[in-house]
Amino acid sequence: MNETRRAILAALSDGPVSGPALADDLEISRAAVWKHIEELREAEFAIESGPNGYELVGVDAYNAPAIEFGLEAPFSVEYHDTLGSTNDRARELAADGAADVAVIADEQTGGRGRLEREWSAPSGGVWVSIVTRPEITPAQAPLYTLASAVATATVAREAGVDAWIKWPNDVVVPVGDDGDYRKLVGILTEMEGEMDRVDWLIPGIGVNANVDADGLPEGATSIRDEAGDVDRRAFVQRLLEEFDRYRIDLDAIVPAWRELALTLGQRVRVELPSGDVVGEAVDITDSGALEIETDDERVTVSAGDCEHLRPV
Repeated sequence: MNETRRAILAALSDGPVSGPALADDLEISRAAVWKHIEELREAEFAIESGPNGYELVGVDAYNAPAIEFGLEAPFSVEYHDTLGSTNDRARELAADGAADVAVIADEQTGGRGRLEREWSAPSGGVWVSIVTRPEITPAQAPLYTLASAVATATVAREAGVDAWIKWPNDVVVPVGDDGDYRKLVGILTEMEGEMDRVDWLIPGIGVNANVDADGLPEGATSIRDEAGDVDRRAFVQRLLEEFDRYRIDLDAIVPAWRELALTLGQRVRVELPSGDVVGEAVDITDSGALEIETDDERVTVSAGDCEHLRPV
């Protein structure tokens, strides 16, 4: 967002301010103040004019300026009403050298999950991909995926949803006591780097927010169905803030993940190219790999499709 408009919004947040006072404080002309106010109104900021000056009475928009306003994390926002894939766009930005950019779309027409599975991403959801350039090794990259899951589950809980994490990164809502669930959030992380360093890393986060669950694939749910519609602007801001908090403190990620894990203690099956691993999920390692106690041994699985099984 333009720094002058950011300063105007900050001033208006504290109450009515006259145009002349804004002009003096910002050292710009009154005509320039009026122009900035009109541009903010075009960006759907509710700014009223009264006897005491301009006043910001609400921020109801879901767009880049609105999301950046009040965001307490160092991300710029690129917003699209419709986009094929936020991850695809984020990769383009990363290739051009961008960093700390959140690509957000109201609707994705070409969303995808792991293994190129189709991902339904209608208008009303939260579809965001975050371009980062972490100073980590590729072996630490899974921590960013876990951080994305922890951040999203945390904010979903703040919205009133009973959100938990299924290993490694699905945010789900439990159904019953046998490990069944409905999927709320999918996360797809992409990365480019070398043997000893990461060049860029992009967590792509898809949240079924203000959409009807009956229009989603079988086994999915939405924030709307679980707890009612959410303020998507506030949701995305909190998501970016929580993600930023954990990427700064990598040691906090795994303990936070454990606290939110639905998978631990469950009987699971993980599909691997070498064959299925079946047993009880007992823990995750410091790098996020799942530890499974089978009938014969403890097996550590770093990646794979995990399925919760009913207790024997």
